[in-house]
Amino acid sequence: MTLAAAAGHPGFLSPTGVEIAFVLVGLATLGAALITVTTKQLVHAALWLVVALGGIAVEYLLLTAEFIAWVQVLIYVGSIVVLLLFGLMLTRAPIGRSPDADSDNRWIALGASVAAAGALVWVVVDAFRTTWINLDGPAQGSTKASGEFLFRHWVLPFEALSVLLLAALVGAIVLSRKDRRSVVERPAAHREDKS
Repeated sequence: MTLAAAAGHPGFLSPTGVEIAFVLVGLATLGAALITVTTKQLVHAALWLVVALGGIAVEYLLLTAEFIAWVQVLIYVGSIVVLLLFGLMLTRAPIGRSPDADSDNRWIALGASVAAAGALVWVVVDAFRTTWINLDGPAQGSTKASGEFLFRHWVLPFEALSVLLLAALVGAIVLSRKDRRSVVERPAAHREDKS
């Protein structure tokens, strides 16, 4: 008799419904992320990014981290993707297929991404190899625990990120206004040539 069976736990080979849902949502999220980086249409990539980030929010809900899930929805799905779509609209990016958005470096990019993913997995596994979660203590994904951790240790990066996003939005507006001025000046010069 194994220790897991003796402790009353179902064990690794008999997953619960939540664990099955976690794996299925994870696979759907991975598929949406792959479509995001492989599609040649920028607007479709932004919309598939919404699906991928929404899938991550569902994963947080399945891990009983409701506060983090709603922060994921509000900040990433609600703000980052909207900012990205506004940036696409303000810079007049092509709506359909964009041959300029594709390069011949797909295999190099694939190799670099696999190497980066492997390094990230190795670092996370190595960092948390001996860390155990106390399941009898307070819920780690609760609003109180997350808020205390966020506003004690991560206030400065949080504010720096908000300033960076504001600068990106202002930059997109400035870039779009320069293009508009050059378009407005051309017809005026064209009218002078006709007269």
